[in-house]
Amino acid sequence: MKANKIRNMDLGEVERQAQESQEQLFRFRFQMGMGQTEGLKKYRSLKKDRARLLTIRSEKIAAGETAAPVSAKAASGKKKK
Repeated sequence: MKANKIRNMDLGEVERQAQESQEQLFRFRFQMGMGQTEGLKKYRSLKKDRARLLTIRSEKIAAGETAAPVSAKAASGKKKK
């Protein structure tokens, strides 16, 4: 994911993407530990994307941007895999 694309997102969306990437990294590390996947390149790119998300999130917070409140309906509509 490119930094310019992330900068065009609002703070809430950036935070949601960062959370999703953290969950993906957890699942990917678990799969690698079990020997189910060999994709080290994908793992590295996920880590870099998450770092970009967190960096831009910090920039937005420092600039004074606030996240839009998340509605209860949107928070409970989380997909489980």
